[in-house]
Amino acid sequence: MPQEKIPIERRLAGEQQTLAQPLRALIRNEPVVCRENQTVREAVAIMHAHGVGSVVVVDAVSRPVGIFTERDLVSTTARDLNTRSVAEVMTSVPLALPAHAFAYEAALTMIGNRIRHVLVTDDASLIGVVSERDLFSLQRLGLGELTTEIRLAGEVGILENLAAEIRKLTRLLVEQGVAAGQVTLFVSVLNDRLCQRVIEVVRKRYQWEQISWCWLGFGSEGRLEQTFSTDQDNGIMFTAHGGASPAEVRTRLLPFARAVNEALDACGFPLCKGNVMASNPELCLSVDEWKARMGGWLVNSEPKALLDASICFDFRALYGDATMATTLREWVLARMPAHPAFLRQMAENTLQGRPALGMLRDFVTEDTPNAPHSINLKLYGVRPFVDAARIYALALALPQTNTVERLRAARAGTGMSAVEMEAMIDAFFAIQRLRLRNQASQKDLTEETANRIDPDRLNEMDRHILKESFRLARKLQQRLALDYQL
Repeated sequence: MPQEKIPIERRLAGEQQTLAQPLRALIRNEPVVCRENQTVREAVAIMHAHGVGSVVVVDAVSRPVGIFTERDLVSTTARDLNTRSVAEVMTSVPLALPAHAFAYEAALTMIGNRIRHVLVTDDASLIGVVSERDLFSLQRLGLGELTTEIRLAGEVGILENLAAEIRKLTRLLVEQGVAAGQVTLFVSVLNDRLCQRVIEVVRKRYQWEQISWCWLGFGSEGRLEQTFSTDQDNGIMFTAHGGASPAEVRTRLLPFARAVNEALDACGFPLCKGNVMASNPELCLSVDEWKARMGGWLVNSEPKALLDASICFDFRALYGDATMATTLREWVLARMPAHPAFLRQMAENTLQGRPALGMLRDFVTEDTPNAPHSINLKLYGVRPFVDAARIYALALALPQTNTVERLRAARAGTGMSAVEMEAMIDAFFAIQRLRLRNQASQKDLTEETANRIDPDRLNEMDRHILKESFRLARKLQQRLALDYQL
């Protein structure tokens, strides 16, 4: 008899129950280990004896120092099996997470780093290994399956279908009640993989060498905070070799950038109406040109300069030479102390987007053609947290781009207690959850309605949570105003 097909909702629910568990709960067996001085053949024998695809390499006091996998074995010649120690061919400094970390954190680590195993430790001691197969139980529409299919896709048409599956998976995650932080991270990481594969597929059509380049993600993509409704915000940074001028290199890169932008549009990431895209010559720049552009924003108080800075200062390397992005970030952060007026202007600009609370803590709503009596959760809910986190990150020279990571890293510099900051983060996630739920419920999602809700249609609990979240957003803005004397 054919095997019964389990409905996707039930299979997804099973996967999410797994991902919500601490890693300690997923460990079923003692870790399979070998010592640093053992040979490759001995390590392989241990793997075969236990029926596993990897072995953890430990030192004399049983601390993990590496991991040896079947992939490492492929690069080892037959004559090296008896002579080389496993320490010579292992993957050093394997990624490890504490036993109390959630399984979804391991899933994100695997997807983000393109690995199949994560070590689980307790006080630096190895207690187990969690593999990709431990986390991903779905045969279709699962996170692990999607990343594999994206990696193998050979044309944009296939990636269009996979992008649709990512959106379908996102909707199911929201309907299953998965936390907003998990959903946005999953979506952003999967979209990263999709974007990277689009770039790889399109790149094969163009022949140019002697150019070092990096594709940059800006805005929500740079912050790893994408939702259902997200357009493109991207750029290119390059370094020319062989004496070519920036203008000559730009002429060669722009057709490629336009093709990538159009392919991403076909995959469901609309072209940016503000033209914040790599195909815009003003955002396809050499390293020195990017420094000049960003340095110019630091001394320019015009509204457009502040808007451009707020989008582009969230930049993150998506493909290519990531060291170029790291160098640019270090350059920008090193110059911030000399431009306190710029940060003050950014703070002043941020305070114009007040949370949608009235004098008596009732909601302040707006009427738009297709969303009467509504609140823009992105503009008046999420933005206060995003903007404040960016300002504190720039002021404190923090390299993070994600809003929550920025807030946690900036806590000591803001003078907030850990309890206060975690309350701010909970409020940010609560608003994100309402945004995602609202977007998931719309069959025909439009830019106009994607972030708007009618507060009167919320139940009493959601209304209360939204009010308290807005109150905390206002409190964060008050602290920002105090810090910058506004």
